[in-house]
Amino acid sequence: MVKTIVSIRHAKLEDAREIALAHDASWREAYRGVIPGIELERMIARRGPDWWRAAILRGSGLLVLEIDELIVGYSTFGRNRVPTMPYSGEIFELYLMPQYQGLGFGRRLFNVSRRELAAYGYLSTIVWALADNSKALSFYGRLGGQAVRRAEERFGDNMLSRVAFGFIAAPAF
Repeated sequence: MVKTIVSIRHAKLEDAREIALAHDASWREAYRGVIPGIELERMIARRGPDWWRAAILRGSGLLVLEIDELIVGYSTFGRNRVPTMPYSGEIFELYLMPQYQGLGFGRRLFNVSRRELAAYGYLSTIVWALADNSKALSFYGRLGGQAVRRAEERFGDNMLSRVAFGFIAAPAF
């Protein structure tokens, strides 16, 4: 019998290269045709292994999803960055490599991220998604998120809409 080992854990310094690879692939999949190409490639280029090593050294909330010792996704999280909104925690990013999407791994990573936030006392959570990223909007809606705010964000010369999803109930443990 062949066994596949799936784990979600805190990132380690030696994970930086694989996190960068997962970031690059997932962002290209999520944002091709949404964020203008040149700007998207600039954003991806800024997040190489050195950037991820620095994030890990800073103690950023950073989880990795690993399948058979290969990092295929990650999430970043912490205190809500918009204090005027009534949510204590925020999931800043949650991405999976394209070939691992739609298999339930994103839901697992989301739930573990929420439990990590709750361990720090952040029982409510907000997540932002670009309004043109229909996969993300559908994903957070299926998880029970309520669209609570819209905002605009500049990407190069373009303004894009983003949607905030709020999750009030504390995550199940």
